[in-house]
Amino acid sequence: MSLSHAESFHCPYCMTVNDIEIDVLNDIDQVQLVDCQICCQPIEVWVQDSQHGLLIEVKQEVE
Repeated sequence: MSLSHAESFHCPYCMTVNDIEIDVLNDIDQVQLVDCQICCQPIEVWVQDSQHGLLIEVKQEVE
């Protein structure tokens, strides 16, 4: 049984769809910093568990 789920989100810079693996035991309610798979810009990814499944919020990294 896998504890990770494949999800997708749009890059807030170039709007390209990116894929991410979410570990449901460790990634829920955590902010991760990932790079866009196309434009390489840093993205803050926040994963929440909602009544309808996983909710992924993304925004540009604020330096």
